[in-house]
Amino acid sequence: MESQFLNVLTITAIVLLVAVTGGVGYLTLADWRDRRRFEQENREVRRTVPKRKK
Repeated sequence: MESQFLNVLTITAIVLLVAVTGGVGYLTLADWRDRRRFEQENREVRRTVPKRKK
């Protein structure tokens, strides 16, 4: 009985570890994608706006 409980606990811990790791990976990828898109939009805006003379 105790062995079954430990097996279930171990499997649950592994599943949770994989889920949390996947979530962190997804959030990291989404942040990288958003940052890259933001930088690209800034580059496009800088190209289209004429520079002011001082």
